[in-house]
Amino acid sequence: MADHVIALDQGTTSTRAIVFDAEGRIVASAAREHAQIFPRAGWVEHDADEIWQNAAGVLEAALAEAGLVAADIAALGITNQRETAVVWDRRTGRPVHNAIVWQDTRTQVLLDRLGGEGGDRDRFADETGLPLATYFSASKVTWILDHVEGARDAAEAGDLLFGTIDSWLVWKLTGGARHITDVTNASRTLLMDLASLAWSERMTETFRIPAAMLPEIVSSSAVLGEITEVDALRGVAIAGILGDQQAATFGQAAFDAGESKNTYGTGNFLLVGTGERIVRSQHGLLTTVAYRIGDEPAHYAVEGSIAVTGSLVQWLRDNLGLISEASEVQTLAETVPDNGGAYFVPAFSGLFAPYWRPDARGALVGLTRYVTRAHIARAALEATAFQTLDVITAVEADTGKPLEELRVDGGMTRNGLLMQFQADVLQIPVVRPEIVETTALGAAYAAGLATGVWTSFEELRGHWREGERWEPQMDAEERDRRVRMWQKAVRRSFDWVDTDARILMGTAD
Repeated sequence: MADHVIALDQGTTSTRAIVFDAEGRIVASAAREHAQIFPRAGWVEHDADEIWQNAAGVLEAALAEAGLVAADIAALGITNQRETAVVWDRRTGRPVHNAIVWQDTRTQVLLDRLGGEGGDRDRFADETGLPLATYFSASKVTWILDHVEGARDAAEAGDLLFGTIDSWLVWKLTGGARHITDVTNASRTLLMDLASLAWSERMTETFRIPAAMLPEIVSSSAVLGEITEVDALRGVAIAGILGDQQAATFGQAAFDAGESKNTYGTGNFLLVGTGERIVRSQHGLLTTVAYRIGDEPAHYAVEGSIAVTGSLVQWLRDNLGLISEASEVQTLAETVPDNGGAYFVPAFSGLFAPYWRPDARGALVGLTRYVTRAHIARAALEATAFQTLDVITAVEADTGKPLEELRVDGGMTRNGLLMQFQADVLQIPVVRPEIVETTALGAAYAAGLATGVWTSFEELRGHWREGERWEPQMDAEERDRRVRMWQKAVRRSFDWVDTDARILMGTAD
């Protein structure tokens, strides 16, 4: 019996394939980065064809490194950057425009119009669980249809398809046989009814998106198709799809109501399960689908989404040249005992949860001549911890229950300085599992459950192993002072975008 599962983890900056054995341990992996395209300020794009080529390449490379063949693989699970939108021609198989990435802010004017005179960003939240924000896919599709020559006519004729990255990859892997998306990714489009788990006619009409473009919504764990376009994996079932943050939650074995995780990647994403109950946040969180297994009822979660955390370290490297490798940020930050009074609010795409302030922009405040590049590096790391505190405060307000510990995963959790500071500002333990690649692991779990590699949640819980734990150490009075200064810095970032700024971004009328 095939007892290995391969996961394809398509993220914002890279694509990774990981082979897992029946114990949930990593056997082999391969990864490739893809280009980040910034046509204007506030615009972020990816080449969807490049992502597909990288995906096929890492799948073959990981399988070869593992010394396995297709017959050894029970299934493929896919996880992906969620809200990034691809529109492609079903006849040619080619995208009609670069993928518009979840961080992109070009559609703010459209969303302002939809919010009406009162600026009601929650106008559709009862149905979709989401505010009107550039973060989500719907307005990106509208922009492509309105700005690519001939696109709207082709869409109306049924020749164009839309999908988030999971849809694009499945369509390519199956040679165009399957145009699908799972419920977790569909719940991030601003087009799905949370209760019915179906596309909302009201929302597709609002965004003027032809229904024929939309993929079929399927469960997160089920046999969904068969690979035909990667020779090394030909015939292997595609049996799991989860948006990256839901996949990380699944990989942390946080299946039940009240269980949570926080992923530290390009951005940070805190999910807290609410079971089969849809909880409407009153404190700036999103309501989202956590997963659906086969024909069982969907499980839901509330989510605190932070746009810029790990990408701020990349910005220090690529834009300012403060470091030459992302891993150097901890070493640099550790050369000083604190932030020197500097606070960094990385509102490069506005502020997401719990503020939802598209008018905010990045702010580095509290500068004196004492501040060095080491203090700035430390302030950048601390910004991740402070933003996490903001969303956890919102979670606790919505649920009425304090978190007793925070389970964490993602690349930034290898930074011990950050993890200790996170425990200090939260005043609760921070716990990292033995396997930090929980996003890929969650996709593997979903696929393995559908194909009999694993049979129950209890079995998967048995695979979770603690790797490292950080306990709070900071004096409470000092912690409160730093949090107070952070909150002051956040307020300084508000109300920055005006007409002139929108002209520069290409989003003004």
